[in-house]
Amino acid sequence: MKPPKELRVSKDRSVMAVLFSDAEPVELSAEMLRVLSPSAEVQGHSPEQRVTVSGKRHVTISRAEPVGNYAVRLVFSDGHQSGIFTWAYLHELSTSKEAKWQWYLDDLKQKGLSRDA
Repeated sequence: MKPPKELRVSKDRSVMAVLFSDAEPVELSAEMLRVLSPSAEVQGHSPEQRVTVSGKRHVTISRAEPVGNYAVRLVFSDGHQSGIFTWAYLHELSTSKEAKWQWYLDDLKQKGLSRDA
């Protein structure tokens, strides 16, 4: 997967704009990136180990650090920094943003959790 043409964190740090050459620009919220982080802390080592992260409505992106030529590490205001977002995973999030967000909201509701801390 080719790297995105552009990654840009908003001034208020609440959104990251992603632009791949084969798609329209997409804005991904810091909250979505945090709760769907590809880290083992969130995803576990199997689907059964996946953790539903709640209470991250106001999380922001503190830093975005390049990882080789294949990914970016996002550091969030809550201290989470172990997720390495490969270009392929960012592309997946960008192209299925609405479905993934709805899945997350449904998962929260099913488990009686909230986006608020």
